[in-house]
Amino acid sequence: MKDFEAARAELIEQLSSEIRDKRVLAAMSRIPREKFVPLGSRHLAYEDRPLPIGWEQTISQPYIIALMTEVLELTGSEKVLELGTGSGYQTAILAELARTVVTVERVSALAESARKVLDSLGYKNIEIHLAEETLGWEKRAPYDAIMVTAGAPDIPDELLNQLAVGGRMVIPVGSRYVQELCKVIKRQDGNQVQKLGGCRFVALIGKDAWES
Repeated sequence: MKDFEAARAELIEQLSSEIRDKRVLAAMSRIPREKFVPLGSRHLAYEDRPLPIGWEQTISQPYIIALMTEVLELTGSEKVLELGTGSGYQTAILAELARTVVTVERVSALAESARKVLDSLGYKNIEIHLAEETLGWEKRAPYDAIMVTAGAPDIPDELLNQLAVGGRMVIPVGSRYVQELCKVIKRQDGNQVQKLGGCRFVALIGKDAWES
């Protein structure tokens, strides 16, 4: 088995053919993805595919993670909302690229596991919250960018209301089983939606999304 650093470098090289934002690639090159996957799957940490992390949740495919991050066009000054902390890997990437990350998770065991790994890596600009009945975390709104790592039936008004004017949101929209990845830019005179291709995420659960 290759050592993790070599495998990580190989993955970043592979992603660089499709991901143009060098800051995203640099952030991913600094983060040990193996620490965010279950022990039995660590040898697969740098394969470009999703992996199960328990509780019917997954850590997304690195290419999709990189694409979704790139779409947010982060410069380092933003306050970002993430829906679906999961393993915490995507949270770490956002924390490398933004000023503050507010992340929300439904599964308390995942939130706690992610907190431990993120704390062990020294991140100080992340807030982890357990999800409430409504989507997002309105207490800290508005957000400059929102990343949704679960599929919604439509673009939720609840999240649009928490997004600043000019802000970007990336969200999978479709059925419970297959979605289209969408980039939404909030405008005063109407929202701009760009479709980025097919994807598969677990269902987004909550008011203004899917019922559990």
